[in-house]
Amino acid sequence: MKFKFTRNNNGPSVKSRIESVLRQMLNNSGNLAMNPSTELTRKIIGGTKAREGDWPWQVSLQWSGVHHCGGVLISKKWILTAAHCFTSHSDTRQWTVTFGISTTFPKERRGVRTILIHNNYRPETHENDIALLQLDKEVTFTRNIHTVCLPEATQNIPPGSTAYVTGWGSQKYTGSTVSDLQQARVNIISNNVCNAPSSYNGAILPGMLCAGLSQGGADACQGDSGGPLVQEDERQLWFLVGIVSWGYQCGLPDKPGVYTLVTAYHDWIKQNTEI
Repeated sequence: MKFKFTRNNNGPSVKSRIESVLRQMLNNSGNLAMNPSTELTRKIIGGTKAREGDWPWQVSLQWSGVHHCGGVLISKKWILTAAHCFTSHSDTRQWTVTFGISTTFPKERRGVRTILIHNNYRPETHENDIALLQLDKEVTFTRNIHTVCLPEATQNIPPGSTAYVTGWGSQKYTGSTVSDLQQARVNIISNNVCNAPSSYNGAILPGMLCAGLSQGGADACQGDSGGPLVQEDERQLWFLVGIVSWGYQCGLPDKPGVYTLVTAYHDWIKQNTEI
C-alpha cells in the first residue's frame, strides 16, 4: 500500500491523514492486515526506517561500544565523517566501525587505525568540519556494504533539489539515539536563504551546505553527526554531497540542518586517501 503526498506536507499531518484513510478502510472492510515493517516510524526527524541495503555506505562510529556518530564508506579502508565527533574522543583503540542498518546486530565490525582531522577545523565556527578514519582491516564489498560516489569539485547541487539524510540519531532534540537506521528526504537550501536574519544570520560559510524543509519537520539530529547527505543523479548513481555537521536544535522552521559541503574538500580527500 502506498500513499503519495506533495513535498510540502510535514510529518505529523501526513501521519494523521494516513491514519484517517486506514481507519476508513477498516470501517468499510471490517478487516485490515498490516505488515509491522510499514509502521509509521518517526526517528531521525520526520524520517522512516531504512531497509537493509538501501544505504550501504552508511556506518556507525562507536565509542567504547556505544553509537556516537555516523560515517560514510568511501573506499575499502577509508571512512569520511565530521571532525567534531573527535573533540574529546581521540583514542583510536576505543573506536569501532560497524556496517549494516542495525547498531545492535551489525553485518561487520572494524577497528580504527588512523584518525585524520582537517588541520583548519574551527569548532567555534564549525569551519572545515571533516575527518577521515582509516580502518584497521579492509572491508569486502557486498550488496549491503559498499561505497558511495564522491562528487567532483565542480559538481552542481541546485537549491530545491531532493537529497536524503540517514542515521541513528534521536527523533527529537535531546532525545536518545535509535538502533535501526532511519532516513529522511530533505531539500537543498541556498546559502543566501540559509544566511537570512530569520535563519542562520550569516553563519553559513562557503564550505557549508543547508538542507531541510522551510516549514521544518525533516532533519538530522543528535547522533547523526558525520553521516551522509546524498543525491541521486540521472544515471541512478548516488553521490555524497554533505556530511552532517551542525544546526539549531532539530527540525525547526527556518533552521535547517547544516552540512559540510563535500565538493569543497575534493582535493583534501584525494590527497589524504589517494582515492
